[in-house]
Amino acid sequence: QVQLQESGPGLVKPSQTLSLTCTVSGGSITTNYYYWSWIRQPPGKGLEWIGYIAYSGSTYYSPSLKSRTSISRDTSKNQFTLQLSSVTPEDTAVYYCARRFEVAGNIDYWGQGTQVTVPS
Repeated sequence: QVQLQESGPGLVKPSQTLSLTCTVSGGSITTNYYYWSWIRQPPGKGLEWIGYIAYSGSTYYSPSLKSRTSISRDTSKNQFTLQLSSVTPEDTAVYYCARRFEVAGNIDYWGQGTQVTVPS
């Protein structure tokens, strides 16, 4: 059974960098053909995909967030990390990490989500 757990600060000041880590258990983040994503849901809005890091270590980001986003990994800890710079109150959301098989596959495992608030 694969489990994903997000961790990081729940409050980030405007203009600072949001940093969240997803710790994966029950499966390796380097296993072929899995893609490890970050997704968020602002209050009252739908899910927004942020980006992913692939089993190979390659990354891809949403064009709307690309200039502020970096996703990296630590294979020794089986973790991957999201960094979102220059945050504003519009970045307030529940942030989820998730796994999918193949780049266009359905998500089969989600983290429970973590609330991040950027105060105005």
